[in-house]
Amino acid sequence: LPFLAAASFAQESRQDFSLSVSGIFQPFIVGNDVQQQSTIGLGGLASYRYMLTPRSALEVNYQYAQNAQKYFTSFNNVRVHDRMEEISGAYVLNFNLKNWNPFIEAGPGAFIFTPLDDASTTVLDAKQATYIGGVYGAGVAYEISPSFDIRAEYRGLIMKTPNFGLQPQKVDRYYNIYNPTIGFAYHF
Repeated sequence: LPFLAAASFAQESRQDFSLSVSGIFQPFIVGNDVQQQSTIGLGGLASYRYMLTPRSALEVNYQYAQNAQKYFTSFNNVRVHDRMEEISGAYVLNFNLKNWNPFIEAGPGAFIFTPLDDASTTVLDAKQATYIGGVYGAGVAYEISPSFDIRAEYRGLIMKTPNFGLQPQKVDRYYNIYNPTIGFAYHF
């Protein structure tokens, strides 16, 4: 009996790794007489998920994306081309419906904004900025085979608006970044 239990446990796939293409859509926001607007960003998301039970899991994420932040004040306009990185963890609740597996998730995250020194950046003294925030989302995974699925998800990233250490461009408000993703997951 112990060997049968070990063999059945070995057949169960409790982990998966996924790679997704992601979009970054930041809202227009106003605060402290500064208007902040961003370009649409494109990036990639890597996730590792460990199933605690058939319905619940823990997930860790790393995301990389690039876009440009634009700041408008009464006396100047500044543009910062930046790299955004996300490191987050989440609790995931799954619902199994044959080959369709809808899920919801929520958890904490750290977001790192690094200015890129190129022609798209109009200010020289922009500095890297790190913010603590949250991640939430809902999506669906469609099982192609026992080892692979297609995963589509809407994610929301909540954090303070980045200002890259530029005091005149400090909006000082929280906002929600819309982050749709689509990709493939491998179960092992």
